[in-house]
Amino acid sequence: QVQLVESGGGSVQAGDSLRLSCAASGRTFNTLSMGWFRRAPGKEREFVATLSWNRIATRYADSVKGRFTISRDNAKNTVYLQMNSLKPEDTAVYYCAATGIAVATTENTYPYWGQGTQVTVSS
Repeated sequence: QVQLVESGGGSVQAGDSLRLSCAASGRTFNTLSMGWFRRAPGKEREFVATLSWNRIATRYADSVKGRFTISRDNAKNTVYLQMNSLKPEDTAVYYCAATGIAVATTENTYPYWGQGTQVTVSS
């Protein structure tokens, strides 16, 4: 089993930055690929970014490319999502997820999920 706890959400203005963190415990962190998803009000949960266990492979949703960066610190069992140039449409609950699959961009490939952290961007 893997337990995931997100932190770092909050309310910001458009153009601001936030860094989300996700602390993992349970299974050996450096065997897991990590992902971030988000659910905006009234919408389905969508893929944001993923990073493989060895940091070699990354994927981003088109909507966040160039603005968001996923990274990980295997010594701290933590994955991060640096979000720059935030827009109102980035408002959502952000979820951290973990999988044993190298590069995964769909929800059903992630068996482990955090509880989510709210990000609100006002114009």
